[in-house]
Amino acid sequence: MEITNVTEYEAIAKEKLPKMVYDYYASGAEDQWTLKENRNAFARILFRPRILIDVSKIDMTTTVLGFKISMPIMVAPTAMQKMAHPEGEYATARAASAAGTIMTLSSWATSSVEEVASTGPGIRFFQLYVYKNRKVVEQLVRRAEKSGFKAIALTVDTPRLGRRESDIKNRFTLPPNLTLKNFEGLDLGKMDEANDSGLASYVAGQIDRTLSWKDVQWLQTITNMPILVKGVLTGEDARIAIQAGAAGIIVSNHGARQLDYVPATISALEEVVKATQGRVPVFLDGGVRRGTDVFKALALGASGIFIGRPVVFSLAAEGEAGVRQVLQMLRDEFELTMALSGCRSLSEITRNHIITEWETPRHLPRL
Repeated sequence: MEITNVTEYEAIAKEKLPKMVYDYYASGAEDQWTLKENRNAFARILFRPRILIDVSKIDMTTTVLGFKISMPIMVAPTAMQKMAHPEGEYATARAASAAGTIMTLSSWATSSVEEVASTGPGIRFFQLYVYKNRKVVEQLVRRAEKSGFKAIALTVDTPRLGRRESDIKNRFTLPPNLTLKNFEGLDLGKMDEANDSGLASYVAGQIDRTLSWKDVQWLQTITNMPILVKGVLTGEDARIAIQAGAAGIIVSNHGARQLDYVPATISALEEVVKATQGRVPVFLDGGVRRGTDVFKALALGASGIFIGRPVVFSLAAEGEAGVRQVLQMLRDEFELTMALSGCRSLSEITRNHIITEWETPRHLPRL
């Protein structure tokens, strides 16, 4: 069967993967309300397309932290990709590079920063979890910088792991042939079997619950890489992030895997954008499955979006070719959405191109 959209990869991944692995990638926290809402919220935003505009040439290029990329669609950090496919993060890195976009490597990758750098050229960011042992953190950040990574995406919504009930039922743990490659030499690369989720136990043992805004400032003393704060959902925290020196903000609810009943990221986006007042770029992570979703995020003020699950599902289905295909499909759909909305470049996408349910009826400007 020919695959014609991003969502279709999930069913193929479900067939191919062991239940424990598929469930780990697919599930959300507790009732999974936010998991469903991350998608549903996009469906409640409608378009106000403008017509009779010459859309014969469309430019989707943009810059992120000064790096030029082919489109505002980037790869989010997702853990343990070799569970999906033997090539894991190598395949994802090559696919992102071929698409001319940014890949974010997870701290909990099954390939190291050095291994991913060895795949060839490409703009790569590194997602960071802050461990209780700060020497480990310093070492890891230095290795990422030395390997040519261009920014840190600091995950700030995980002082403890969210309650993911399928992981508890499955007694989730990293398959024995794999390690968290970045921590292999530090004796932190293995996950013990546990009575619940092996990952939850690992987080409880290793990740620093005392993490606070002062650590965002500390991080800037150990690296020259810009820091993106990933996991912001409120205007209040957006303002504090800027004061703390963040170079950008990623509006994220961790793929709905942390606190259930937080809003969809697309619903939280505008509040965060307004709070930043254009001082730093704001990105959206969570729920993007269509080019129309990308357009909606940009119309609400995002500078770009990150995709997570579509990457691991397509990786499981078809390896590097699958990830390339997902990036290409989203690119093509986004270009079509721009054309049909009357936008020739990203700067032409405005708030007036969409209608959201939380708006008051608009008074149309007089011509």
